[in-house]
Amino acid sequence: MIRIITDSVAGIPESVARERNIQIASLFVRYDGQEHVETEMDIDGFYETLADRIGDIPTSSQPSQHVLESMFEEAAAAGDSVVGVFLSSELSGTFEGAVRAARMVKSRNLGFQCVIVDSASAGSDEAFPALDAADARDAGKPLEEVVAAAELAVMRSRFLFLPESLAFLRAGGRIGAASALLGTVIQISPILTVIDGKADTFAKVRTQKRAVAAMIEAFRSDVEAHGLKRVAVHYIGKRTKALDQLLDAVREIAGMDVEVRPVSPVLGVHVGPAIGVAYECMEFIKGKLTGDASELAVAV
Repeated sequence: MIRIITDSVAGIPESVARERNIQIASLFVRYDGQEHVETEMDIDGFYETLADRIGDIPTSSQPSQHVLESMFEEAAAAGDSVVGVFLSSELSGTFEGAVRAARMVKSRNLGFQCVIVDSASAGSDEAFPALDAADARDAGKPLEEVVAAAELAVMRSRFLFLPESLAFLRAGGRIGAASALLGTVIQISPILTVIDGKADTFAKVRTQKRAVAAMIEAFRSDVEAHGLKRVAVHYIGKRTKALDQLLDAVREIAGMDVEVRPVSPVLGVHVGPAIGVAYECMEFIKGKLTGDASELAVAV
């Protein structure tokens, strides 16, 4: 059997993970002097006060090597192979930690087959490759085709998000002070995306209202050009009218049921209050990666 393993930043609901037989390695969020297991958090409750935490932003940490090794060891002992899909290596050490853990297990179980795929993103944009890998596994595909399904999903997906402000990104060192000041003074609302695994600017728009409209049109354009396979609307912080506007437009364009759910707190503490849409098309989307998706996979 092929096991699919991912991390909690992908935001796959517990019920879906259980139904699709996908294992989740949880990351952690530390605030108010305590470390919290992300998969056990009341996310909406946490997000109620997120905006007030700008002076003391919570921190995040990756799964321990012991936890990751235990997951791979269990698969090896059962004679199963593993395809792991993890948070962008440019955003966290979780991917490298998974590679190290898999190699340690391989050294003790020489027949163990494992491929770790860098999703080059986060949130549902990370979940899509894991779900496509599960689809291929459930269709009886061999290991190399399950890996290929995950790689293709990376090339076919995009994550667009619009922070309410740049304060959290600035405080976390994701953007320079000058960029944060610019966005505040002249009301530039940057639409952000993930390129080569790192947060980058997709477009700069005057005012949040116009930015929401521009994000909707970017989604529409991709869907019209490349078709649509999966989509989710995300939020960080409290739910807003802008979120409702985005959700209504995405549902109309998609012509299908659209999930709306909070982003992983591990991601949320770095971005701050925001709304966004993550989607996977039927064909490749330009601009997500500048290299070959096969370079994202590491066979241990």
